[in-house]
Amino acid sequence: MKYINANEILPVRLVEELQKYVQAGYIYIPAKAKQHKSWGELSGYRKELEDRNKRIIPDYKQSISKENLLDFYYLSVYAIRKIINKK
Repeated sequence: MKYINANEILPVRLVEELQKYVQAGYIYIPAKAKQHKSWGELSGYRKELEDRNKRIIPDYKQSISKENLLDFYYLSVYAIRKIINKK
């Protein structure tokens, strides 16, 4: 997340009003419910992980050992088990 100086985007009166509550601090302004994006949606990382997980299951079903999956996908035993056992 990129921080923006309030003086650059807000009217002076609004900045002065905000300064009554917070000075030299950070305020998180959440997106409206309709505009909210879930984790990884903007970067595409969520889709990337889903695609990876979809490849792991057939690999495992084709008798590739968990140990080989660990090495190939750089994941822990716990992560591989979690992906394989997910229903």
